[in-house]
Amino acid sequence: MDETEFWEIVDRTREDAEGDPEEHADLLVERLTRLDPDSVLDFARHFEARYIRAYTWDLWGAAAVLLDGASDDVFDWFRCWLIGQGRDVFEGGVHDPDSLAGLLDEFDPEIDGDGEDLGFAADEAYEQLTGVMAPDLGLPPGPEEPLGTPVDFEDDAELARRFPLLWERFGTAG
Repeated sequence: MDETEFWEIVDRTREDAEGDPEEHADLLVERLTRLDPDSVLDFARHFEARYIRAYTWDLWGAAAVLLDGASDDVFDWFRCWLIGQGRDVFEGGVHDPDSLAGLLDEFDPEIDGDGEDLGFAADEAYEQLTGVMAPDLGLPPGPEEPLGTPVDFEDDAELARRFPLLWERFGTAG
């Protein structure tokens, strides 16, 4: 599976789910179970590589603004959700997290931002296909700490300074 096919599967299942993150995960599992196990593992590698790439302080800060705070787990789920938003939103958000203010048409912190189930979709599909847990993907481990300059999530002034567009649209003062 190449990168284009990966994003086509993500996009199609998101569109079919009409913005419902839980439905998106269910449709993704359903779609992946139509593939052979090796292709599911390829999908998982693409997903995991992007998940690792999104482990940055700036993106975590953006998640904190969007979600009015983001613990370790919440940021993990946010990165899965971001991948689920498709290539343009993902790439834009990773390159310039503040650009998410313009890339996200709507954002409801009650439903959006939590893609935990998306993160397990390939594992679930692989297990349904083979009856066994997915093997190690063979990817190098991600960094122990996010890349970039740390963000003080409790400092509204710092968040507003580092993410002015997001802060204006989604921050507690916006």
